[in-house]
Amino acid sequence: MSLTNNFKSWIEAGERTPLGTWLMAAAPSTAEALGYIGFDFLVVDMEHVPIEVSDLAQILRAVGCTPAEPVVRLAWNDQVLVKRVLDAGARTVMLPFVQTADEAKAAASYTRYPPLGVRGVAAVHRGSKFGTIPDYLKRANDQICTIVQLETPEAIERLPEIAAVEGIDGVFVGPGDLSAAMGHIGNIAHPEVQALIEKAAKDARSAGKPIGIVGPNPEMVQKFIGYGYSFAAIASDVAMMTGRANEWLGVLNGGAAKPALPAAAY
Repeated sequence: MSLTNNFKSWIEAGERTPLGTWLMAAAPSTAEALGYIGFDFLVVDMEHVPIEVSDLAQILRAVGCTPAEPVVRLAWNDQVLVKRVLDAGARTVMLPFVQTADEAKAAASYTRYPPLGVRGVAAVHRGSKFGTIPDYLKRANDQICTIVQLETPEAIERLPEIAAVEGIDGVFVGPGDLSAAMGHIGNIAHPEVQALIEKAAKDARSAGKPIGIVGPNPEMVQKFIGYGYSFAAIASDVAMMTGRANEWLGVLNGGAAKPALPAAAY
């Protein structure tokens, strides 16, 4: 495990659009397998998946064997959770449901050591290679990548001020929760939802801040990239597995495939 955060370098450079997927299986084996497939990043979901910090360390070890970069989505914008995840070896964290610039400032402070933040100091943990990375405490702040999720129309409207917060390295639109908050739950393709998703990309570009998103299929992800998204994830390990299983069962059952699974709502 290196201290260098390639994911942060990619989104800051903006030379290409890193592609990833969500890890919902909570299994190191599937995480490792997808890391070898060619995804740039893999999102370890601790919000909607029963993954504890001890589980996270195992998944990070598995992904660390591959070329992919892990992004850890926490259950909440919580100082203690952030501290434990960073000490477990996460370098890029995503904090859900950030609504205001003040909440973004809190998120940034949780991920940085003093004087830039309030991250608790430990001498030996997995994040510092158990104390073997020279000057880890002085170098870690530069390599941590803090992403906040915007999941309501109100948060999207405040994107410019949230993006301007020092220590916020990127923003991420959660299309599932956004569509629900707009009264179109389960329908991220609704024109009103798409219009707000497109607006977010334009506002982030004006603010000079990388912006990410997740989509359920290649067509939707390509549309998001066309809007100007800096990085994008497609579906999840479980969605891809069950989708392919459904497809093959349909072939074996004479073409009688089950109805398509609903769009992912990460």
